[in-house]
Amino acid sequence: MGALKYVGVVAWCTGIAACIGLSAWSGIDAVGNAVACVGWGMPFVVLTRAATVSVAGAGWWLLFPASGRLRLRAVVLLRFVREAVNALLPLGGDIIGARLLTFWTVGGPLAAASTIIDVLIQAATQFLFAALGLVMLVALGADMTVAGITATGLGFAAPVLSGFYLAQRGSGHRILHFVLGRLKGDGNWRVLGTVDAVYQCLSMIYARRSTLVASSLVHMVGWLIGVTEVLIVLGCMGHPVTIGEALVIESLVQAVRGAAFAIPGALGAQEAGLILLCGIFAIPPDQAVALSLIKRAADLVLGVPGLVALQILEGERLTASYSRREGQPRISLDLHSEGH
Repeated sequence: MGALKYVGVVAWCTGIAACIGLSAWSGIDAVGNAVACVGWGMPFVVLTRAATVSVAGAGWWLLFPASGRLRLRAVVLLRFVREAVNALLPLGGDIIGARLLTFWTVGGPLAAASTIIDVLIQAATQFLFAALGLVMLVALGADMTVAGITATGLGFAAPVLSGFYLAQRGSGHRILHFVLGRLKGDGNWRVLGTVDAVYQCLSMIYARRSTLVASSLVHMVGWLIGVTEVLIVLGCMGHPVTIGEALVIESLVQAVRGAAFAIPGALGAQEAGLILLCGIFAIPPDQAVALSLIKRAADLVLGVPGLVALQILEGERLTASYSRREGQPRISLDLHSEGH
């Protein structure tokens, strides 16, 4: 685990260096002027980002059983925490989000299963969003080289998504059970029991197909809302684009971010991707880098409160644990279920 953290920090630092290098290559003054042009548009970008994260939280919320379901605002809050950690720290926001779910009477297996499926749905709808961007790119008659690269990337992504899905079904359960069953140790049976419980929750969620469809549609709406960010920023910079062009830029840069998942916040990859994608529509590199910086500013504006919320939740958890040991009543966060 320590080695993984070290690799994450190295990737994070490398990404920051790449961002600085691309900004310098594009011209620091030109990038700064482009960012300054956004001005009044920045609050609208932040509001748009808040809407996309909230919609994604709603998609996650739908995966929980209706009986005793968490309040929507609790899941949306945790979604903001997940996004904050993924964007600002070299850690796994989804893992932290699953852990935080257990603070609200959600069993570990259900917390893990709901997060795993939510990640899959997010990735699958992102794939469809990128495919829509590819179709729009071809329809606009833009650079076919970029279209070919995108199609190749989607071709590689499809079997990965399929494999991730199959790993959550019966075949994946059997393989994992076989591997763990060959390991020796006193805690082996406990691990197998936890794995069985997680797969049971996965099966329960997958059995509710209407819920999966609803969650997927909600996630797709979230991706589409994100197109507004590109429209606002480039419009403020005096380089307005059509909805189709904004769709191409947003969908394919999100695909780049997804492919660069190993780099915290896709630092450097997002900037390079936007320079390439904006260049298709004759948008200069300085404005492309400025667009990326505005997006990162939105990450920061929403991410810092998300990290603060994480600290508050962890602190209340520790306080509650101490209170129980001392025989005092547990602190209530008033975010448990719809009926409470």
